[in-house]
Amino acid sequence: MIRTRLAHRLRLSPNVEPRPPGVWPSILLLHYTGMESAEAACRWLCSPQSRVSSHYLIDETGEIIQMVGEDMRAWHAGDSCWAGETDINSHSIGIEIHNRGHSLGYDGFPEAQMQTVVALSQDIVARNAIRPECVLGHSDVAPHRKIDPGEKFDWHRMHAAGVGRWTVPIPIAGKSEISGGAAELQQKLRLFGYCIDISGQYDKRTRSVLKAFQRHFRPQCVDGIADVSTTGTLDRLIGN
Repeated sequence: MIRTRLAHRLRLSPNVEPRPPGVWPSILLLHYTGMESAEAACRWLCSPQSRVSSHYLIDETGEIIQMVGEDMRAWHAGDSCWAGETDINSHSIGIEIHNRGHSLGYDGFPEAQMQTVVALSQDIVARNAIRPECVLGHSDVAPHRKIDPGEKFDWHRMHAAGVGRWTVPIPIAGKSEISGGAAELQQKLRLFGYCIDISGQYDKRTRSVLKAFQRHFRPQCVDGIADVSTTGTLDRLIGN
């Protein structure tokens, strides 16, 4: 079992299996727990009945609990996709960050917790040579069903520490949707990594992907509208 030196304690989950031969982590995937307490989340992630797990759990004080070795396949991503890859579990390392989530009030992420998230993420991406564009939230890889870690997570701080992509968002100047260009925007979102159909329409699934993008890169307003701020921020990221 590959155990990070940063882990404070070990609590092994039975919900694990070997990675496919020749596959090594190329994605770092961040989640929030969406539960009342970190201990409840840990019990769930270590329960055989849950059929879910994660490599790490970080509680609100910054304690790191390792549940799965990085050489093993944890069950944290579910039905997901990024850059055409649909077996995200085999290609990723998952970090669960304790936060009650949107359905339970959605608190901010405490300073001690964020310091640990940054430190652990730096360690993981350095050891596994994970590229910045592959440091993602659960909502990025599963935009039609997940919204974590959400718009309060500090992706800018992660980028400043050398982890993940970021650019200064284009300021919001009204919420008018750009006219036309749905297919072009969908192509750009796909080029960036989102798994999206080129329907040529601002349909429900496109709105979900736009919200996921906004949660990560334009968190000031998450509305799924293809406004100048959202599309301009995407253009900046593609151009960087």
